[in-house]
Amino acid sequence: MVMEPDILAIIPARGGSKGIPGKNIKDFAGFPLIAYSIIAGLQSELVTRVIVSTDDEKIAEVARHYGAETPFLRPEPFSRDDTLDLPVAQHCLDWLAEHEGYHPEIVVWLRPTSPIRPLDCVDQAIRLLLEHPRADSVRGVVPAGQNPFKMWTLDGETPKMIPLLGVEGIPEAYNAPRQALPDVYWQTGHIDVLRAKTVLQKHSMTGNTILPLMIDPRYTVDIDIPSDWPTAEQLVLNNTRELTMVDPANQRRHFPEDIQLIVLDFDGVLTDNRVWVNEDGKEMVASNRSDSLGLEILRRLTGIEVMVLSKETNPVVAARCKKLKLPVLQAVQDKVSAIRDIIADKKLNHSQVVFMGNDINDLPVFPEVAFTAVPVDAHPAVLRQADRILSAPGGKGAVRELCDLIMDHLGVRPF
Repeated sequence: MVMEPDILAIIPARGGSKGIPGKNIKDFAGFPLIAYSIIAGLQSELVTRVIVSTDDEKIAEVARHYGAETPFLRPEPFSRDDTLDLPVAQHCLDWLAEHEGYHPEIVVWLRPTSPIRPLDCVDQAIRLLLEHPRADSVRGVVPAGQNPFKMWTLDGETPKMIPLLGVEGIPEAYNAPRQALPDVYWQTGHIDVLRAKTVLQKHSMTGNTILPLMIDPRYTVDIDIPSDWPTAEQLVLNNTRELTMVDPANQRRHFPEDIQLIVLDFDGVLTDNRVWVNEDGKEMVASNRSDSLGLEILRRLTGIEVMVLSKETNPVVAARCKKLKLPVLQAVQDKVSAIRDIIADKKLNHSQVVFMGNDINDLPVFPEVAFTAVPVDAHPAVLRQADRILSAPGGKGAVRELCDLIMDHLGVRPF
């Protein structure tokens, strides 16, 4: 029997970022930035363990939520602004050897600041290293955007410029056409794969023999300063499947088997999110009779309880819910506390609750329930985090669609 090697993915995530405070758990296109690297390790066919090395308990908590291990908090000497990757990797491997007797053969280094990764880049890099026993490491690279043979340094004592690099056989390489110059590549933060002995014995994060993993330059994102963030985020939010990237949004949950409660937001769910105001300041909203019928059929045939949880204070919410015979909690500023209290009061488990919202103030509720659904016209960040995106807009049949899906899931036929 051929033993598969232990392959450890390490995600370095220090808590004291100054350029972008809290960047590792800051929301990036709907998910904490670190989640993209954790999912990259977990979905790999070859990685056998995923660990986040951090000095920050908040980061550790988020990491555990997304499936990574945090067996230690990294000591302060390895968590400074000027700390290099090597001592962080050495600390992790030494700790695991001392406390667990764990000795991985391969280390995969996944930097959170390069979140947009091709789906297969982790396994491609691992296989490349395994196929070349004499190689020390594999590093992701892309074609360089600028050619260093056309770059200069300045002489500090005179006004003249000095070519940064030369090319043997090509005088004045800086004047040569690009096609005549050597191809050059830029290392990215997407993926490094190296042998553990390279770290522990050669005291290096690369060793001497480094193999390239060519990555499509469209995936090149390195979040270092605040201005990098919105550009990278829009690349994800506007992605129309042109980039088949590692994405936490693809890790969607399924309907629970035992649904006891459905909680609905009001505006944008039972309405189309518009409001009419008359000259006396009274507000009116538009709702959908199809939603009303769907709720009636669902409750009658399944016994599932449905209620409304709304931040809105307008009497129109209570009036509409009374018409639908739905219990309602209005003027709710803290929806997380409210949903927890509801679940506790009804003696339910979060695994029995389905929630439907449409805007960013609903996002904190998502981890508190078993399943979330959203109308197709929900906020983009909400669409990315939902377990199910319905085909109908809010107030125009989305609730009916959810009711039909749940009845179908339970095998209940309304006709």
